[in-house]
Amino acid sequence: MEPLHTFSVPFQFPVHFTWDAFAVENRVFVDAIRRLEPDRRHRVLIVIDQHVAAAHPTLPAEIESYFGAYPASLEFAGPIVFVPGGEAVKNDLTHPFALLQRINEVGLDRQSFLVVIGGGAVLDMASFAGAIAHRSVRVVRLPTTVLSQGDSGIAVKNGVNLFGKKNFIGTFVPPFAVINDVRFLESLEHRDVIGGVVEAVKVSLLRDPAFFAYLEQEAGRIVDGDGDVLATLIRRSAELHLAHICGNGDPFELGSARPLDFGHWAAHKLESLTAHRLRHGEAVAIGMALDLVYSVRMGFLSRACAERILSLLEAIGFKLWDDAMADRDTTGGLALLTGLREFREHLGGELHVTMLRDIGNGFEVTAMDESVVRAAMDELASRAARRGSGSHHVAARGR
Repeated sequence: MEPLHTFSVPFQFPVHFTWDAFAVENRVFVDAIRRLEPDRRHRVLIVIDQHVAAAHPTLPAEIESYFGAYPASLEFAGPIVFVPGGEAVKNDLTHPFALLQRINEVGLDRQSFLVVIGGGAVLDMASFAGAIAHRSVRVVRLPTTVLSQGDSGIAVKNGVNLFGKKNFIGTFVPPFAVINDVRFLESLEHRDVIGGVVEAVKVSLLRDPAFFAYLEQEAGRIVDGDGDVLATLIRRSAELHLAHICGNGDPFELGSARPLDFGHWAAHKLESLTAHRLRHGEAVAIGMALDLVYSVRMGFLSRACAERILSLLEAIGFKLWDDAMADRDTTGGLALLTGLREFREHLGGELHVTMLRDIGNGFEVTAMDESVVRAAMDELASRAARRGSGSHHVAARGR
């Protein structure tokens, strides 16, 4: 039977790169807000990650001055909202519901703006609240970390964790605009700078061998936190992620494939197993290492190519093993392997895991041999033991 109606809806959102977005002379923010309705005064509720506020104590005053400089275009809908930073802010429904209550109290409507300034977890949580309020208010994101500026902050999805599962509830709603203010990167802890680089490594492996070679070449400057190198890698990472979102034909992930989720089945489970002691980027580095070694053992990838990639991850500062990889579940099996089943559920019932044939040549498998996964885990444990990194007296053998 023929469908009665089919339709498609085009989505557009600009991604701006700037410095000091709330300097009065910088029009990027105000022009982003007024781009569809330049003659209207826009109501805006600001949400700021408490970690960002602590690192930039003058930020609230700067925002107030900025709004004061553009009174015909910008109006505070209510006082600035400060929320905890880090994964804890999205670990249950407490914070999104509190933000929904504030959205209701100040009377935001569908043409009002929720402006979110923070790291990836805060962006996820607040974007989720903004998406379900009135079936979506206009959300503008100002990502403040390397990871969120190059990947998660420019994505079209959001979510919060529930039942111990990463992003168990969430929506696909593109932001109204994204503004990457490089100034925020100056205050990041070294751990967060390095942790954010892993998504750039990941997308280079899947989409751009020349970009991977650049990361190899500049590994020392990445470790040193060189601002020019970080700005370059963030921009290229963002370009590659956006090209995938806009060009792969499935931006809302209606199918089961997740071609850019290399290393993520294990990473999501490791975040949960470590109660987020491992940050997302650190967990992704381990997950990528595991799938690289698996690819070698399955004959997909050459040992030399895998070694080149693993060496870069280690040179940047990532550990490729964590004790939680050897944790057991209630049946005595490896808890990490339940991540495959959870990932399958998250994808829609059919497993699709990205593997690598070469740098720039990813492909997907629909099943994984758990005995080979365990062997790959043992190899990473032995590698860590040789390097003296992490705790590695527990091997992964067994169920």
